[in-house]
Amino acid sequence: MLKRFRSALVMVGECVRMSLDNIRGNKVRSFLTLLGIMIGITAVIALISTVSGVSGSIASSFADMGVGTLTLNVTGNDLKSGLTADDLKTLSDLKSVDGLVPNVSMTARVSCRGSVKTDVSVAGRNAYYALLNEDMITQGRALNFIDDDNCSFVCVISQTMVDTFFFGVNPIGETLYVAGLPFTVAGRYEEDSGGGIAAIFSGKPDVIIPYTTALKIGGTGETNNLTVHMAAGVKSEDAKKELEECLDPLFGFEEDCYTITSMESIEETMQTMMGMMSTLLAGIASIALVVGGIGIMNMMLTTVTERTVEIGLKKALGAMPWQIQLQFLIESFMLSLLGGLAGVLTGLLLSYALCQVIGTQFVISGGAIALGVGFSAAVGILFGWAPARKASRLNPIDALRSI
Repeated sequence: MLKRFRSALVMVGECVRMSLDNIRGNKVRSFLTLLGIMIGITAVIALISTVSGVSGSIASSFADMGVGTLTLNVTGNDLKSGLTADDLKTLSDLKSVDGLVPNVSMTARVSCRGSVKTDVSVAGRNAYYALLNEDMITQGRALNFIDDDNCSFVCVISQTMVDTFFFGVNPIGETLYVAGLPFTVAGRYEEDSGGGIAAIFSGKPDVIIPYTTALKIGGTGETNNLTVHMAAGVKSEDAKKELEECLDPLFGFEEDCYTITSMESIEETMQTMMGMMSTLLAGIASIALVVGGIGIMNMMLTTVTERTVEIGLKKALGAMPWQIQLQFLIESFMLSLLGGLAGVLTGLLLSYALCQVIGTQFVISGGAIALGVGFSAAVGILFGWAPARKASRLNPIDALRSI
C-alpha cells in the first residue's frame, strides 16, 4: 500500500513538472489564457474586498453615531400630534432611559451687522445633548437646563457662522438675528464635533438653540423626533418595550402613531444590503471567469491536437487512459490556479487603491481569497475535463499515424 502511494505521488509530481514545462513552452498562449482567469479573479477579489471595507466603515459610523440609542419618530393622530414637555419628562423618568435629545430642525434667515444669510440650518437641542457633546464647545458655553426651562433666546454657532458674521470679532455676547428674532451668542463649536445620532436627521447645523425656543418659533409646543439614550446595561428590546408601554396610553392605543428604531436594526439592514450587493457584484464579475474557462478549454483542445503523437507513444508504451487524462487535467488545473493566484494579488492591490481613493478602510477578506482560489481551481478542472477526456480516448494507432 505504501509503495503504491509513493508511486502515485511520483506520478503526480511528474505530471506537475511536465505541465509547468508545457506552460513555459507556450509563453504567449499561456499568458493570454491566464489573463482571462486573472481578470475574473481580480474583479471578484477587488469588488468583495472593497465592499467589505465600505461595509466595515458604515458599521463603524453607525457605532459612533448610535451605540445605546433609540430613535423615536412620532406621527401622532387627530387628537395628539406630538410629545409635550410633560411627555418628555415622563419618558426621561423611565428606568431604561438615561436621557432624551429632542431633534427640532428648521431653516431660517440669519442676519447680523448688516450681513444676511438665508437657508441657514438651525437645530433645536436640549441641555442633555450638550452634556453628551461637551467637547464640541471651543469658546463660551453650551446650552443648559435653564435655557430649556425659560425658552431662552441664546444660541451656539458654528465656525462657519463666526467667519460669516463675526470675522475678527469675539462672537460671545453678540446678537444674532434668527428668523427676525434676537439671539445672544453663548458659545461657538466646531462642525465636526458633537454630530452624534442627531446628524442623521439634521446634518451639521450652523446654529443650535434651545429646543423649547425652536418649538415656540415654529408655533407648536410638541416634539416629533427624539433620540433616546438608554441606561447602561439595558438592551434595546427591553427599552423599546418600556417606551411602547408608556407611549401607547398617550395616543389612545392607536396604531401607527409612532415608530421606534434602533441602530442595531438599521445596521443589520445595511449589512444585509451590502451582502446582497457584494454577492450580486461577485456574480457579475464571475462571468469573466466563465470566459477565462472557455479560453482554457480552447487552449487544452489545441494542446491535445498538437501532442497527438506524444499521447500515442505513451499509450503504446503502456500508459493507461486515466493516466493520460490526469496529466492533461493537472495541466489545466495548474494553468487556472496560476491565473487565480495572480488575480488574487492584483485584486488585493486594486482593492487597496480603491479604498484609498474613496477614503475607507482596507479589509483583506479571507472568504474572498478562498472563493477566488477555489473558483479558479474549479474552473480549471471543469473546463479541462473535456480536453483531458478526449486525450485519454485517442486510439494509439491513429495517433502514431500522424508521425
